[in-house]
Amino acid sequence: MGMTITEKILAKAAGKDTVKAGDLVDANIDVVMCHDVTTPPAITMLAEKGIEKVFDPEKIVVTPDHFQPAKDIKSAELHKRLDTWAKKHKIKYYYKIGKAGVCHALLPEQGHIRPGEVIVGGDSHTCTYGAFAAFSTGIGSTDTAAAIATGQLWFKVPASMKFVLNGSLGHGVYSKDVILAVIARIGTDGALYRAMEFVGPALSEMSMEARMTITNMAIEAGAKSGIIGFDDITKQYLDEHLKDKKDYTVFKSDSDAEYITTEEFDCSKLEPMVALPHLPSGGVPVGECAGMEMDQSYIGSCTNGRIEDLRIAAKILEGKQVAIRTLIVAATPEIWKRSKDEGLFDIFYDAGCVISAPTCGACLGGFMGILASGEKCISTTNRNFVGRMGDPKSEVYLASPATAAASAITGKITDPRNYL
Repeated sequence: MGMTITEKILAKAAGKDTVKAGDLVDANIDVVMCHDVTTPPAITMLAEKGIEKVFDPEKIVVTPDHFQPAKDIKSAELHKRLDTWAKKHKIKYYYKIGKAGVCHALLPEQGHIRPGEVIVGGDSHTCTYGAFAAFSTGIGSTDTAAAIATGQLWFKVPASMKFVLNGSLGHGVYSKDVILAVIARIGTDGALYRAMEFVGPALSEMSMEARMTITNMAIEAGAKSGIIGFDDITKQYLDEHLKDKKDYTVFKSDSDAEYITTEEFDCSKLEPMVALPHLPSGGVPVGECAGMEMDQSYIGSCTNGRIEDLRIAAKILEGKQVAIRTLIVAATPEIWKRSKDEGLFDIFYDAGCVISAPTCGACLGGFMGILASGEKCISTTNRNFVGRMGDPKSEVYLASPATAAASAITGKITDPRNYL
């Protein structure tokens, strides 16, 4: 029996010829992502154990993002601890305030993600990096501490599910709509502790930014990881972004690899999707909820705060006025600057939007766009749990940047194809 791409990556990391689903392996870690929420507790754990070392200061990437710039004294203290620790251990890739950005957009952009590697981070959406044919998964603060100190973690090799994306995306339909449709079909526990492997011709038309949106939300189906195979689009992105260690290993799933299930989607039949409160699995075609009044539109996050997303939103908002509070949040300083240089900020400003510094901000109910009781927000983020973006009596509706932008203009959930 052959192996999946996920099994091959974990076998290599564990120094084994073969592994299979369910095996327990000790794997070497290639990259540890650290941010301002889960890393300070990990630092405390290490200090309490008298562990004053990191396994490799060049394999740890640090950035504050959830509460940056600091919104209050507590978040400022988190940043101070992260800053002190990163400087003490001479962490090579430390993106401090001014260079900091949303971690899952920043690491690929700055060339820290390579195919065939094992990447972990103290954040559930670390599965984003699987778009680069890597095994990438979120971990808690305890495991983050272990990874920082030893460069190793144990894993149970996840069984793989195959998702075949056939056809082509229609006008006004984007990768966010694809993943919302996938999660709507299988549910929030439909891929529990499994690797979601995405294949199919529809992927060949998607940029790396679009692919990252898909793997980013694998965790919303309960997955251990999401992964997409290497191709020319992957190579082109890496050629443009890798700064160090430009060599990497490409693994592909064997033709006789075992999958516990295969789900097929005809992407040409998909419509723009909206996930209704209070689960990402609540996706329905936009026509089923069009006309619902909103109080806020939020365009940003690790899911849809990249330059491609902001360009899509700007195309719809150009020459229009927003009817509701609308926040635009570029995910990294580089994306922020490109948006400014390309004139996107002029479009957003003229439309009446609020333009934010790079931050996770309101996505996790932090700041910069918190919802009051009874308010409804159409958002390009990845979760719409109860109280996720503010008051427990507020509501979050997940959608693509196009749908969020179109809805901002009307103040109601709106089909973006009306403006494209």
